[in-house]
Amino acid sequence: MKNEKVIITDVTGRDGFQMEDEWIETEDKVAILNKIIDAGIKRIEATSFVSPKAVPQLKDAREVIKHINREQVDLVVLIPNIKGAEFALEAGVDEVNVVVSVSETHNQKNVRKSVNESIDGIGEIYRLLDKLNIKVNVGLATTFGCPFEGIYDVSRVSVVIDKLKEQGLNRFMLSDTTGVANPTQITSFINDLTGKFSDSHFSLHLHNTRGMGLANLLAGYQAGICNFDAALGGIGGCPFAPGATGNVCLEDVVHMFYQMGVDIDPNVSKLIDASKHLEKVLGYKLPGQVMNAGLSTDTVSA
Repeated sequence: MKNEKVIITDVTGRDGFQMEDEWIETEDKVAILNKIIDAGIKRIEATSFVSPKAVPQLKDAREVIKHINREQVDLVVLIPNIKGAEFALEAGVDEVNVVVSVSETHNQKNVRKSVNESIDGIGEIYRLLDKLNIKVNVGLATTFGCPFEGIYDVSRVSVVIDKLKEQGLNRFMLSDTTGVANPTQITSFINDLTGKFSDSHFSLHLHNTRGMGLANLLAGYQAGICNFDAALGGIGGCPFAPGATGNVCLEDVVHMFYQMGVDIDPNVSKLIDASKHLEKVLGYKLPGQVMNAGLSTDTVSA
């Protein structure tokens, strides 16, 4: 599988902010997202049209979308159902993300539905949005293992993808929801799935819960994946999955690709500035590495 140009989707506005207990002012969210866009990120998952009761931090979704700089950026939102799809249409987004878990237990915990019920709902969303040329990306939560059911074989992922493809879907995010994957597993799963579903588009959504996020991302790239999710400063996680802390860090990912000589758009220095601003807004130290250590090409006086 040959790599195309690497595209990083920033998920700070949704997967990052959703885990924050303290309310983040809308103007602060907008300012942070605009800094990320100004740094050269071309695709951004800005928020979610989810119930405010489920995720109170994202109750200002419409206001955030209204005020971010949308020129030269593909705007993506997460939606849970048809009502969310209708909100997305009103907002004029370019793409939507929907989620179903490979794990039956996690899916019940997350959305109180069986996997098959979620797939049927996703099919309904797809039929509404596809005719309007809005891309529908399916996040396959717990692709590499589940905190409730443990690690499982790639064949379970294939079964879910088969059912989604029967509904017309062909864009899939392989999500390591609680950071259980390792590079060997990433390589094996990607080789298996891209071989079996060669007409589908795959991306990776990784968490750094156990410190393997960047290694897993590199394994994914070496296996042919070119689309990755990341969050500024390494913030975020899933409220409905125990231990799902921290996305892979946006500026760390971009820095790695730059050092490897891989063609990528974002400006690392601007992302570091944005991450430091985010740290001030949140009021605690972020887990990102490059924002603290500096670029590997930086020098100091002897």
